[in-house]
Amino acid sequence: MDEAFINQLKELVMANLSDEHFGVSELAAEAGMSRSNLLRRIQKEQGCSASQFIRNIRLEEGMNLLLTESKTVSEVTYMVGFNSTSYFIKCFREQYGYPPGEAGQHQVETGSSATLPTKPSRTWIWITATVALLTVAFILFTPRQKQLIGDKSIAVLPFINDSNDSSNVYVVNGLMESILNKLQALQGLKVVSRTSVEKYRNSELTLPEIASELGVRYILEGSGQKQGNEILLSVQLIDATTDDHLWAEQYNQQMDNIFALQLEVAEKITSAIELTISPEEQERLNQAPTSNLVAYDYYLKGLDQLHKETNDGLNNGIALLRKAVNEDEYFALAHGVLSIAYYYKDRYVPNTTLGDSLIYYADKALLLNPQLAPALTGKALYYLQNNDVHQALEYLEKALEYNPNSATVINTLSDIYTNHIPNTGKYLEYALMGINLDIHANDSNTASYIYLHLSNALVQNGFVDEAIKSINKSLSYNPDNSISEYVKAYIVYAKNQDIKETEAMLHKALGNDSTRFDILIELGNVNFYQRNWEEARSYFDRYLQICHHLRMDPYPHKNIDMAYTYRQLGQTDKADELVTRFKAFIEQDQSVYRHLFWASYYAYLNQNSKAIEQLQQFTQQEQLQIWVPLFTPHDPLFDNIRYMPEFKTCMREIDTRFWQNHKKLKKQLNSKHLLDNI
Repeated sequence: MDEAFINQLKELVMANLSDEHFGVSELAAEAGMSRSNLLRRIQKEQGCSASQFIRNIRLEEGMNLLLTESKTVSEVTYMVGFNSTSYFIKCFREQYGYPPGEAGQHQVETGSSATLPTKPSRTWIWITATVALLTVAFILFTPRQKQLIGDKSIAVLPFINDSNDSSNVYVVNGLMESILNKLQALQGLKVVSRTSVEKYRNSELTLPEIASELGVRYILEGSGQKQGNEILLSVQLIDATTDDHLWAEQYNQQMDNIFALQLEVAEKITSAIELTISPEEQERLNQAPTSNLVAYDYYLKGLDQLHKETNDGLNNGIALLRKAVNEDEYFALAHGVLSIAYYYKDRYVPNTTLGDSLIYYADKALLLNPQLAPALTGKALYYLQNNDVHQALEYLEKALEYNPNSATVINTLSDIYTNHIPNTGKYLEYALMGINLDIHANDSNTASYIYLHLSNALVQNGFVDEAIKSINKSLSYNPDNSISEYVKAYIVYAKNQDIKETEAMLHKALGNDSTRFDILIELGNVNFYQRNWEEARSYFDRYLQICHHLRMDPYPHKNIDMAYTYRQLGQTDKADELVTRFKAFIEQDQSVYRHLFWASYYAYLNQNSKAIEQLQQFTQQEQLQIWVPLFTPHDPLFDNIRYMPEFKTCMREIDTRFWQNHKKLKKQLNSKHLLDNI
């Protein structure tokens, strides 16, 4: 009877598969039972919620369609009842461990739950003892993470369309996003991103549970519809810490009053949570984007298409936004969003060169409104596209001033300070801001690597305890993340400074994949620091063999350590080759570590005075990573000068400067409450 009951439910879901509005309530009605009884029965028989049960059936059929029919991912999305391609892709990856575009490349097990792979399909990351490098990859499954709740923090959940006319969904979504955007422009309020709240569109979680996951105190939820020229909207604000309704209102307004409606809702919210707004912020809140409702309708439709995150959605969105600016040439917001859309089309659509369109619409938007965040962002993306990073920074930081909750701007700044203009302090600050606003927009495996990325930024800047918490979060999202195991070995060293413990942890990480050249060189490195020359050589040999086969030299700054090891063992020809490669590297290097590298080179040649001179210049450098004061005093290359007063003075200055910078950064981050959720 239980099996027959579940099969009956599956048939009902399949009969309504393409209906995105067919949810738990509709399934209960079709099955002739109450919603609560349905929830209990499915939980008992299937061990999951009713919404998960429906979603699993949709995903299984999506897999079947991808394997058996010549359909695009976008087509399958709507055939199986998802209203967003990006959300379908995220759910699919969580279910199967890879995106739907790779469906034909994997063997699939059918059933209500898929077997997830034990390792990510694409990972790349390395961390070295001197210069830690880290890159985010893609990933698998989702445990719940309870966050600390900030006092002035809010999530605006996706509004529900009360109408049977699905063609008007874009209006309800547009209302939600417009209110969200107004709140995001306020300095004193943390507002999680639209993509982070999208996963809760059909969630069975209680509002306090959602708020706890998102790390916010307040939840705004609403529903509405468009009937002719009327907008019907019902909204309520909940204090999730007490589950109390602070404010609720029902509106019946003409479309002509839509901007006044958005403003009133935003002001009611700020009043209810007692948020102080500056006169400049109030002035920006009061601004209506356009007086042309036809143009605004095109804008909302275009935005709805862009959020599908497909090529068709991008093209359709651009076409609709162009109609909007043709209707109203002074519509600054539409110009700004259009410039960003052209950036993504230029970047992701093959054989397109749209930089002229990007800069045209960005400049037009800035001419109309120089304080408009999307316009400033579009201009910044144009400069990034043309490798003018410093100009991009100027516009990004200005965009963040006018929209302090923009996850796009924050994540772009984090990337710049990681990969283009290395600055460990700013890298960490923006990484923390991005985590606070946007972590829930990612599937679990991606979240695992984001926390891995963050843990590296934390430990680089001396936040060792926080780095341990972050790397443990990475492993809680994906216990099979072998790269997190490897990075944790060095974070634990920063905590305990027990190199034997670090060596044992690296051995464990290597056991998961014996071809990992990044771990091989680190095992060689920890033995190098212990003066275990034979053991170090065994790992360096394996590392160099792999690099020779791959025709690569991923860690050129490590060649001097290997050269010293081989020279200690009498392999002078190999040592000479490696030290020559190291010299060629440092002659081109312009990083903050160049004087330290030259000091290593001169120490290798026993030119002690030159080595000391380079170390003295190095002591003036800022933004150093923790590995420098931790490892440099014990570096075998400096054995000949270790006991010289000048060397000891340099080491003290490096250590003092690092921890002074750490103290300043900690004060700065605490003032912004950025370390609260770690």
